[in-house]
Amino acid sequence: MTTHKNLLGGPDPTLLPENEEAYRLLGEESAPPEKVAADFPTFSLAWAMLADDAFAAERVVESYAYARTGYHRGLDALRRAGWKGHGPVPWSHRPNRGFLRCLAALTRAATAIGETEEADRCRQFLKDSSEEAYAELKL
Repeated sequence: MTTHKNLLGGPDPTLLPENEEAYRLLGEESAPPEKVAADFPTFSLAWAMLADDAFAAERVVESYAYARTGYHRGLDALRRAGWKGHGPVPWSHRPNRGFLRCLAALTRAATAIGETEEADRCRQFLKDSSEEAYAELKL
């Protein structure tokens, strides 16, 4: 993947590391996200999938909890990857998608329970992190 230097002097994009084993479990072995989250609790994509499934089943508080867990695990991973609290987190980089999906799921669940300030903050964070994710996830 080619990334371009930000000519305005902002931080470089943050690219999370791959977790091939977690992707393999979800894909090739069709493991449920519950198992993948238990085996790889830092893998935000599994938490995002759990949040999406809970929301679709109208278990909004459960969705919120899953999304918040994946979001915080993602923040930890971003910091370990050199992120300083702002800057691009590209949707085009597959490992970033779990965190970005958790951020979108948290926005959706916070909206559903009437936590407007949290929803607005998360929506803006997603947009600031990745315009592409914001458009793709349709918030």
